[in-house]
Amino acid sequence: MSLSRDHGGRILVVDDEPQLRRVMRTALVADGYEAHEARTGEEAIEMLRESNPDLILLDMNMPGMGGLAACQAIRALTDAAILVLSVRASEKDKIAALDAGADDYITKPFSVNELMARIRANLRRLSGSAEQSSPIIVSDDLTVDFSVRKVTAHGQPVRLTPKEFELLQYLMSNPNKPVAHRKLLQTLWGPEYGDEVEYLRVFVSQLRKKIEADPAHPRYILTEPWIGYRFATPEK
Repeated sequence: MSLSRDHGGRILVVDDEPQLRRVMRTALVADGYEAHEARTGEEAIEMLRESNPDLILLDMNMPGMGGLAACQAIRALTDAAILVLSVRASEKDKIAALDAGADDYITKPFSVNELMARIRANLRRLSGSAEQSSPIIVSDDLTVDFSVRKVTAHGQPVRLTPKEFELLQYLMSNPNKPVAHRKLLQTLWGPEYGDEVEYLRVFVSQLRKKIEADPAHPRYILTEPWIGYRFATPEK
């Protein structure tokens, strides 16, 4: 059974270029995915409820509300993976897209094989091996329940995106141990990744804002300079 069928394989293509939408739709259907199309960010938002996609291919250069605004609006409505497509290749542009809620970023032009590899990587989810039968009470202000993917910080429920949750889950499964950038990237995204350190900077920053009392001086998710990150369990 293919990965796409295991995950439902519903993909929403959001691009204002009809020819590119046709090419991507043909490739997706040939690979076993169910493809839907939208021409603008506004149209994509309207379609979210009816198509319920597992992954969204989102062009950054569209008329109307624009790619970044569309990404933010889509992320507020769904936990589906968002793969941004853009002609811009700078780190600044990638970080802006990730900050807006994207999970990954691919630069145009790209090959069909590269696109399919990125789709498979972003539909991949961590196994449940690190799940616990009962919530983990990290401290008086942080509780994590892996079995129902629930996080409570400072007495309030916290909504994490799937990638943010997986990052927290993996770091917590290796408490007090530095985890290298490459290891995190390949675990969360797949073996094709390893050099996209800016991805981790963005997701760690987002996670700190949600669970740390003082994100600028984190208590739990610590930076290991030139190495990676570490989840620090509070001293008893």
